Amino acid sequence: MKYLNFWLLLCASLSARAQPGGDSSEYALLIDTAGLKTNLLIVAGSEMQGRMTATAGQRKAAAYIESKFKTLGLLPGWNNTFQQPFPVYQDSIIKASLSIGDRALRRDTDFVVSDNSSFNVAFTASEVLYVGYGLSDSLRDDYASVNARGKIVLVTPGAPTKLIKGKKVKGTVPSFRTLQSAAQKNGAIALFIVDTGFPWATRPSKGPIYFNDNRNNPIPNTFFISDSVARLIMGGDYAVARKMMKKGVPLPNSYFKTVSLELQKNTDRMESSNVIAMLEGSDKKEEAIIITAHYDHLGIREDSILYPGADDDGSGTVSLIEIAEAFSKAAKEGHRPARNIIFMAVSGEEEGLWGSSWYSDNPAFPLDKTSVDLNIDMIGRIDSGRNQADTTNYVFVIGDDKLSSDLKPISEGVNGQHDKLTLDYKYNDPKDPARIYYRSDHYNFAKKGVPVLFYFGGLHADYHRPGDTPDKINYPLLAKRARFIFYTAWVMANRQEMLKRDIPLN
Repeated sequence: MKYLNFWLLLCASLSARAQPGGDSSEYALLIDTAGLKTNLLIVAGSEMQGRMTATAGQRKAAAYIESKFKTLGLLPGWNNTFQQPFPVYQDSIIKASLSIGDRALRRDTDFVVSDNSSFNVAFTASEVLYVGYGLSDSLRDDYASVNARGKIVLVTPGAPTKLIKGKKVKGTVPSFRTLQSAAQKNGAIALFIVDTGFPWATRPSKGPIYFNDNRNNPIPNTFFISDSVARLIMGGDYAVARKMMKKGVPLPNSYFKTVSLELQKNTDRMESSNVIAMLEGSDKKEEAIIITAHYDHLGIREDSILYPGADDDGSGTVSLIEIAEAFSKAAKEGHRPARNIIFMAVSGEEEGLWGSSWYSDNPAFPLDKTSVDLNIDMIGRIDSGRNQADTTNYVFVIGDDKLSSDLKPISEGVNGQHDKLTLDYKYNDPKDPARIYYRSDHYNFAKKGVPVLFYFGGLHADYHRPGDTPDKINYPLLAKRARFIFYTAWVMANRQEMLKRDIPLN
């Protein structure tokens, strides 16, 4: 019994140290269903137009989040402002042409030019170099026996086999970006990728938005070409090459054809932003924790269909606002956290974790003094594959076994003291087919060595669909999950030491 009493006294001591001068439960109760719903009806409302990165809807959402932070009396978190801008680019194809010999080819019927092609060019070449799969890495190099520098390269993409424990296993078809990277590394001036899906639907003149300015890392101009165009270049060898690919041994060859191509495009530089606020700490102002949630979503698509993104990630965004409100109220009543707390609503997550990538390279607060990132993404609904009895009392926790041995004991200890959710580690394995660990903003912090906890409710039928609406949110469960994150942040902001960084990043 004395050991039990000692353990209880120790837990009480730790709890008291984590909650200097106040009871966190009092402030956690400010995170309620009414506040979450009120904010979500606005964030996921039609006036926000789906909050797509670098659009008017995203800017409206950013302004709303900034207004909430200001109302709470938080400090601006980026150079005396609340918004950290980052560049976004979009290309418009003005002209694209391709001819083989004296035959002018038709755009969308015979060829399509990739929007991320780097150069405005017009040239004629006399040679096309065929390099099979077009791969060039440690497992396979289709360029090993040829010189592609200054040449047009043609590839027939496929899934080459590889040996695993002495057995031939079919690989995956590489992305066109992988093929571009290989062509770029080997000095090609243009890349032709055979595509069997022609004719293509007529494409808009404006391409998708992108984050990294291709002009700083020039990618060979890339043309997707039809089977018939490949036969124009390779003749009867094209059918032979297809057969050889099935055996995994397509042979490189040069084809001396007159090829003329032209590309003219404009590149518009646009802007998106992360919304950042800070609550100043008391006696550990040289350190911080950061709480993140992305506020962007997919916008308006497919003939004006709205993608509201109520769960993804309106649920995380409004939780971030409510958690900020709870900490702000505590600070005003004399229970200021020891460390600074940074609240960041991130943009560009849906496009490729752009906003958090920009922040991790341009942090508002030094990352080596940032103890942890608590990232919130989709915590308003129930995973469609979950059939356990606790479907209204769980949350997926991801990352607690990585980077810091402090993460799991704190997380599970906090949970045991308060709402006692079931902490589900289904997605914690980086080898999980869904690869959830790599798919939200915490990953850019993890890559820089910052310990992370990612909170996730799971996937459902409305994921990235127009049906992800506020009426389908489980608000009591959302509130319970948000309070758990608040309690965890409270402990991490007030504990004596920053979290250890004692587990290598895999």
